[in-house]
Amino acid sequence: MNAWWEEVVETLQAEFSDITDAGQITRVTIRLVIAALLGGILGFEREHKGKAAGVRTHMLVCMGAALFVLVPRMAGADDAALSRVVQGIVAGIGFLGAGTILKGDALNATQVKGLTTAAGLWMTAAIGIAAGMGREMTAVLSTVLALGIFSLMPRIVRRFESPEERAKDPARSTGGDAQEP
Repeated sequence: MNAWWEEVVETLQAEFSDITDAGQITRVTIRLVIAALLGGILGFEREHKGKAAGVRTHMLVCMGAALFVLVPRMAGADDAALSRVVQGIVAGIGFLGAGTILKGDALNATQVKGLTTAAGLWMTAAIGIAAGMGREMTAVLSTVLALGIFSLMPRIVRRFESPEERAKDPARSTGGDAQEP
């Protein structure tokens, strides 16, 4: 029975040996935590504005994208393989984003809503990819710029709208995003 337990312990050790030293575990932890935090920042802004995809969705998308590039990189994947992984992430996020877009009978037939949420999820995935690839400063800068777009651009656009345009769309005059559900 003792030999059986030794075999189980050895197998468990082998299964959990993908992180071999303190430097590697620190690197993995930093990249995933940075991705989760940056996604959470964008998600908080979206949730604060009452949008469908909020903190948890953005955190999971960002951290998931980071993990999808981090694992192959740690396994020694070459640039061509990582390129295919990134292509898969972009395509997959496209499907997720499509689920946030509403058009037609549920709304006025001439309106499309959810485009900003879909674009935000796409950007969040890109930020996660940057964090997962070890480009943390690029990920932080991208998050700041995206946050600026989410927060400042509606105000700038409203400033240039005529009073007639504002009267047509009350959501815009109260700070809402007319492109969102």
